[in-house]
Amino acid sequence: MQQKRDQFLALLAERSAIMGILNVTPDSFSDGGKFQSHDAALAQTRKLTEEGADILDVGAESTRPGHVPVPEAEELARLKPLLADIVRATPLPVSIDTSKAAVARAAIADGVAVVNDVWGLQRDPAMPDVVAEGGAAAVIMHNRDSVDPALDILSDMRRFFDRSLALAEKAGIPRRHLILDPGIGFGKTKDQNLIALRGLDHFRDYALPLLVGVSRKSLFAPILGAGVDERMIGTIATNIIAATRGASVFRVHDVAEHVAAFKVFDAIERRPACVA
Repeated sequence: MQQKRDQFLALLAERSAIMGILNVTPDSFSDGGKFQSHDAALAQTRKLTEEGADILDVGAESTRPGHVPVPEAEELARLKPLLADIVRATPLPVSIDTSKAAVARAAIADGVAVVNDVWGLQRDPAMPDVVAEGGAAAVIMHNRDSVDPALDILSDMRRFFDRSLALAEKAGIPRRHLILDPGIGFGKTKDQNLIALRGLDHFRDYALPLLVGVSRKSLFAPILGAGVDERMIGTIATNIIAATRGASVFRVHDVAEHVAAFKVFDAIERRPACVA
């Protein structure tokens, strides 16, 4: 697990990384119910791997707007028949999308290399210690319980990240194991989502990788007038713009298309300096 963790983190200094989404949920907004069975989950694992993903993100609880929280026991029950086999079925590192420390602990025991916490280590008090003790990397995502249109969202994000980083340091999580996520679509108005994307370079001073997850989200509905399955081009465009502002990890449903887009982006933007 640690070798996969370190290889993934080292990759972020070289090129853009694609995180393939694998939801084993009945109610995720885009692919709920498609990959709950053992065979379907492993088939999707192999598909995302073959399409060129750099890491797979497995989630057993939907966090879409208006979702019904899943009890810890149910989340564990959804993962138990699948997760260890998913980890074995791919050479890629696997992350677990959870905000529950008990779920993260079980996932790390199954070989997961990254904990992707949509509450940035702040919702479950045990989470920082579980990540530290397990030696996993962690994605710290900005989130809010409620939307406040009057809020200076960039300042709120900085306060949130500062709290999360302090918790990580206190628990003994090495800073080099941390990734920040602006939490697009979480606790923000449409305009605040756009401000967060536009302002990604405000967080460069943390000197940490930035992950962006906008894949097929409702952010695109008023812009494109498009349904969930018609938002891929908008997703790719947004991720490319985010990359120019410092993002390096992109959590997506459409892996092959993003791999192709970022091969072009990296060839242009990360080209070796010309030698005189």
